[in-house]
Amino acid sequence: MLQKFVLITGALDYLVGLGTWYGAVSDPGPQHFVPLLTLGMFLMMAAACLVWASKDIAGRAPVIVWQGLVRLSAAAAVLYAVPAGLAGEELYGLVVFDGMIGLVYVFGTLRVTGRSMLQLLAWRD
Repeated sequence: MLQKFVLITGALDYLVGLGTWYGAVSDPGPQHFVPLLTLGMFLMMAAACLVWASKDIAGRAPVIVWQGLVRLSAAAAVLYAVPAGLAGEELYGLVVFDGMIGLVYVFGTLRVTGRSMLQLLAWRD
């Protein structure tokens, strides 16, 4: 079940990456063109890593855990930014979406592999 979840949610990052590229190209501006293109490529690289990791959860578990932490950090950033007036309330959806995926990635991988968080963070068996 975790394998399919990682595969599907990872593959969706391709669409998010392409959407980020679209945003950069459709409204190019000096403040965001290069960052959005770079971010889009990063998201597609993350998608490729997750699709690859989904084929061998036990052997590639650290990739999934680290991606889970990336998603949880995005959710935490929104929880800080919105009340501080640094982002709009529409980003609260990101907290739900990425926060839940991040939790499943981290705790699902811990459960499936039986390894500790420290082992996974340090890429150890």
